[in-house]
Amino acid sequence: MTALPKLVSASDESGVLCIYDDDSKTKVKHRSYARELLDVFLPAGYPHTVTPDYTPYQIYDSLQAFSSTIAGLLSSRAVLQGFGVGDAASSATGAVLLTVLQESTGRLATILFAHRLGQAIEPECKYYRFLADILNDSALFLDVLSPALPGPAKVIALCMSGVLRALCGVSGMSAKASLSAHFARSGNLAELNAKDGSQETVISLLGMLVGSVFVRFVQGWFAVWLWTATLVCLHLWTNYQAVRSVQMRTLNKQRATMVIAEFLRSGRVLRPDHVAAKERILRWKAPNIDYARIHPAIGEITTTDLLAFQHTRYVIVNGRKGQKIYLKKGATTIDALEAWITALDGPRSTVNEDFWKAMASAGWDLETGAMETGPAVRIVVE
Repeated sequence: MTALPKLVSASDESGVLCIYDDDSKTKVKHRSYARELLDVFLPAGYPHTVTPDYTPYQIYDSLQAFSSTIAGLLSSRAVLQGFGVGDAASSATGAVLLTVLQESTGRLATILFAHRLGQAIEPECKYYRFLADILNDSALFLDVLSPALPGPAKVIALCMSGVLRALCGVSGMSAKASLSAHFARSGNLAELNAKDGSQETVISLLGMLVGSVFVRFVQGWFAVWLWTATLVCLHLWTNYQAVRSVQMRTLNKQRATMVIAEFLRSGRVLRPDHVAAKERILRWKAPNIDYARIHPAIGEITTTDLLAFQHTRYVIVNGRKGQKIYLKKGATTIDALEAWITALDGPRSTVNEDFWKAMASAGWDLETGAMETGPAVRIVVE
C-alpha cells in the first residue's frame, strides 16, 4: 500500500500560503484570505508595480482622510444650521438661493485658479497637494463659524467657504493625478487610481460611521470648536507626513537647486530620497532666477547676450529683478536644466556629460520637464 505524501505549509513574503508536497517538492499556491482582501484595494503585483514611497504615502493619506471625514460632518451640521435648518423663521427658498450663490462663487474661483496656476501644479505637486488641505480646513472653520454670524456676514462666510473648497478640489485632484503618475511604475496608472478610489471609499465609510456617533455627543459651541481644531491639526499633520514621504524623481526648481548645489560643493549627486528628506513643502527661498513668461520687449535681449549664448538653446539676461532665462525654440528638458545650472554657477559651469550620466544613474527623470511653472515661452534667433 503506497503511503500518502506529507504536505508542509509555509507563507512567503507576499502573504501567499504555499503548500509543498514533502516527497515531490511540488509547490501549489493558495492565496490567503488576508491577501485576497488586500488585492481589492492594492494594485495588482503590489509592491513590485509601485514605487517604494507608495506605501507610507497611502498610510498617511488614509489617516488624513479619516480625520477629515469626521471634521467634515461637524462642518456639514454647521452649514445646515447656517442655511436655517431647524429655524422656523428660515425658508427653503432662501436656503436654495444661498446654496446657488455658494456654488456659483466656488465654480468661478475654480476657473480662475486653473487659469492662473494650472501649469504650476505638476512641477510643485507636493506643495499644491498640501495646500489643498489647508484650503479645505480653512473652509471647515468658516462653516463652523457661520451659524454664529449675522445674516450678511453669514452669507459672506459661506461663500468664502465654497470658494476655498472649490480651490481645494482643483488643487488636490490635479496634484493627486501627478502623484499617481509618479507611483505607477508598470503602466498601471488607471488601476492605481481605481484602487485609490476604493481605499478612499472605505476610509470615508469608516469615518462617517465613527463621525455619526461623534456628532451626537459633540454639542455646544466650545466642544465643536475644540474637536474641530483637534481634528484639523491631526488632518494637517498626517497630510504633511504623506507629502513628505513622496520621493519625486522629476527636477523642479527646488530639487534642481539642491542637487546642483551639492554637486558643486562635493562632486556628489544626491538621490531622490536624499532630496526628499531635505525638501521644503511650503516655504522655500528661491534664487533670484526665473524662466521668462512673456516674450521679450525690444531691446531687452542685447546683441552681447545673443553672442554669449549663441551655441546654446537658451539665453540668460541679467535684469533689475534678477536673471531671466529665455529658452530657444527646440529647447529640451536638459536645455532648461542646463540654463538653470548656468544661471546658478555662471557661464563657466563645471557641469558636463558625466554629470548627466550620474544624474540618470542616481534615479532622476531627465525627460519630464518640471522647471517651468508658467506659460512656456520660446524665442527664435536668426
